[in-house]
Amino acid sequence: MDIAPWHLRTAINALEAGGLIACPTEAVWGLSCDPLNERACMRLLDIKQRPWSKGLILVAADFAQLAPFVEVPSNNALKRATATWPGPATWIFPATRHTPMWISGDHDGVAVRVTAHPLMRALSKRFGGPLVSTSANPSGRDPARSAYEVRRYFRRDLDAVIPGALGGLAKPTTIRDVATGHILRR
Repeated sequence: MDIAPWHLRTAINALEAGGLIACPTEAVWGLSCDPLNERACMRLLDIKQRPWSKGLILVAADFAQLAPFVEVPSNNALKRATATWPGPATWIFPATRHTPMWISGDHDGVAVRVTAHPLMRALSKRFGGPLVSTSANPSGRDPARSAYEVRRYFRRDLDAVIPGALGGLAKPTTIRDVATGHILRR
């Protein structure tokens, strides 16, 4: 799946301006923004009606983009995660002291994924860093599975809706603790 240059430019312009975008991910449509832009992240949390204390997932094109946000607890832990990447596996790593509180929430860790979804990879590469990625739905509602559902949920709250296909997963990615390998969300 290729993203049209015009759509990629629209998304990057919105992200760089502190905007919110919606785009397909591995299983559901997601909302994304610049994780270092507090205002954008708080706006995203507000439209989702999600408390900041829960934290947010960061999605990247490669692990190097995530490195400023995570501590690697051991070589085995890193091998555990990288064996599943790029792919639909989200891992909780210990957060660095530089990780913004609106990303880690009330937690000592941060949820991260190196995605295999072509559109998300292209966005992250072009943006030059990881993106926040959270399901496109108000808290407590079913995640959007189409651009139509995204627009129905959020109408004019988004700066761009980037067309594309979902990655084919039936449900959102599994979340595991990188230090132990324990599953936290199936």
